[in-house]
Formats: sequence, structure tokens, C-alpha cells
Amino acid sequence: MNIMDFNVKKLAADAGTFLSRAVQFTEEKLGQAEKTELDAHLENLLSKAECTKLWTEKIMKQTEVLLQPNPNARIEEFVYEKLDRKAPSRMNNPELLGQYMIDAGNEFGPGTAYGNALIKCGETQKRIGAADRELIQTSAINFLTPLRNFIEGDYKTISKERKLLQNKRLDLDAAKTRLKKAKVAEARAAIWAEEVTKSEQEVRITQSEFDRQAEITRLLLEGISSTHAHHLRCLNDFVEAQMTYYAQCYQYMLDLQKQLGSFPSTFLSNNNQSSTTPVQSVSTPSVLASASASLPSVSNSVVTSGLSELKSSSGSRKARVLYDYDAANSSELSLLADEVITVYSIPGMDSDWLMGERGNQKGKVPITYLELLN
Repeated sequence: MNIMDFNVKKLAADAGTFLSRAVQFTEEKLGQAEKTELDAHLENLLSKAECTKLWTEKIMKQTEVLLQPNPNARIEEFVYEKLDRKAPSRMNNPELLGQYMIDAGNEFGPGTAYGNALIKCGETQKRIGAADRELIQTSAINFLTPLRNFIEGDYKTISKERKLLQNKRLDLDAAKTRLKKAKVAEARAAIWAEEVTKSEQEVRITQSEFDRQAEITRLLLEGISSTHAHHLRCLNDFVEAQMTYYAQCYQYMLDLQKQLGSFPSTFLSNNNQSSTTPVQSVSTPSVLASASASLPSVSNSVVTSGLSELKSSSGSRKARVLYDYDAANSSELSLLADEVITVYSIPGMDSDWLMGERGNQKGKVPITYLELLN
């Protein structure tokens, strides 16, 4: 027998098997043939695997959306991954915002209050962007990759073996149907006894193959419990990565708030908008102090804390002037940025003001323009 004859016979056998399975499947759907049911344990394992696959896909896709909200960026990353090439590095949204703020601050002038604040905010946004990149990288390695490996690896193997089990089950039931028909024909003396014997042998063979495939499938499906345990560890890693990210962001913003706390409060808010931080209600004779009265206080900053301690004591402290200040009237003291003056509090003075002395000059000065020195 040459190779061509062998291939032809193999194709004919495969076609016959496929036709037999198709007939059996159709008759089962029409209720005209019996169907071998899987045992309850195997059915439960199959259901658990299908449920695991379904929710793993949903969690994985939504995690990708969380880490990268831009759908175009996700598509680009997917294409580069399939091409086994590294995607071009681009600024993320916090980094881009930070760069705009820094550029604007330099344009307005780093020496101005607004320009300086923009630069500090921009630097913080860039740090947040770097933390965001680290979160994405860590989550991809420790969380998304194991989930994807299950979908593209373990579950594909399970699906392959499950399909093979279905085919073996169809072969078994088709053989049982042929045996049943052979016995009916034998009873009518329509066929020889050896035909029944042949059908019985076919049933034994297909039953053995079905049992073997059911055992292989069962062993694979029982590994789903190990998959759940592995995914639980990966979930803990993901939560830890998120915790680190949010802790970093909180610390960055806390540091930024402390830096902005040393700025004049007129530069910290617009149009008397409310804030979630405590607001001090003050009344001052100057226009600048009136504007700052409705703005958020920075009571949790080191600077304000030190000034509060000074106001509650009877001593004096040295303070550095942060920004130029023009006195609104003769009771106030004009200030120049970076000069050092002596400040102290007197009973009955407004909460946003201290007395300042420079040589033999003295007058009221706004506390938001000062930085206490040790």
C-alpha cells in the first residue's frame, strides 16, 4: 500500500467518523437517540471551569480599562504585543499635565507666586505619573499576565480535552445505537451473529476510550482549585500595588499642600469657592486680608502650625518673608521677599496677622507671607 492509498483510506475513515458523530448529535437533539450522561462530579467541574473562564476574562478586561482608560492606547499596546515589539514611550496624562504646568510656570516666571505654584504642582503631577507607570507595570506582571496565561494556556487545554471527550462520547453512543440495531436485526434473523459480536466489541473499545478521556479531563478540571489559589495570590499582589500607588499619591499631594501652604492664600483659591478643609473666618482692614479670609486654611501644614504656636505665646521669632507685600495703611509693615524680620503676637490681634519689626520699623504683617525660622 502506497502513501496515497493510505491517506485516502484515512480520509474516508475520518469522514465516516465525522458523519457518524453528526448523525448521533442530530438524533440526540431530536430526541431519537439515547445520550450518555457525564457523572455529576465531572459536570460540576466543567461548570466551575466555565465560570472561572468567564469571570477571569471580565476581570482581566476591566483591569486593563482601569489601568489604561484610553481605548486607542490599549489597541496600540495590543498590536505591538502581537508583533513582539516594544510600544513607543509616551507621557501619560498626569505627566503631560505636569509638563504643561511647569512650562506655564516658567512662562509666567518662577519668581511669581502663581508661576512658582504651577511649577511645584507640575513636578508633583509628574511624580504621580511615574507612580502610575509603576502601578501599570507591576499589575501587568503580577496580576494580568497570570490571568491571561490561564485563558490562553490552561483553559485552552481544558477546552481541547473537553471537545475530545464530547467526540468520544458521541462515538460511544453511536456504537451503542449500532449494537442496539444489530440486536434487533439478529432477532429478526436479518444478520449473522458475528455482526452483533463486532458491534459489541466496538462498544467496548469506545467505552474504554471514553472512560480514559473522561479521566484525563477530570484531572485537568480538578486543577481549577489550584488556579483559584494562584489567582488569589496574584490578587493580593494587585491590591498591594494599588495600596503602594495610592499611598505614594497621597504623600506627594500632602507634600505639595505643605509647599503651597507657605504661599499667600489669595493665590490658593478663586472666587471664594468652598473647600473640604477647615475655613477660618477673619475680618481685616486690608483688601488682601479680606480676600484671604474666605480661602482654605492650611492648618495641617508645618508653617501654619508654627505660627499658631507663636500666636499663643508671648515670645518672638525670626521669620523669612516669602513674597513682596505693600502695606495697605500706616498700621501695616511693607515687606520684601527673602528678608528676615522679627515677628510676635499681641493680645486681641486678628488671627491672620502678626506684628513685625525691621530695625526701628514695625507694623502688622500677614502670616501667609511668612516662613518661621528655627
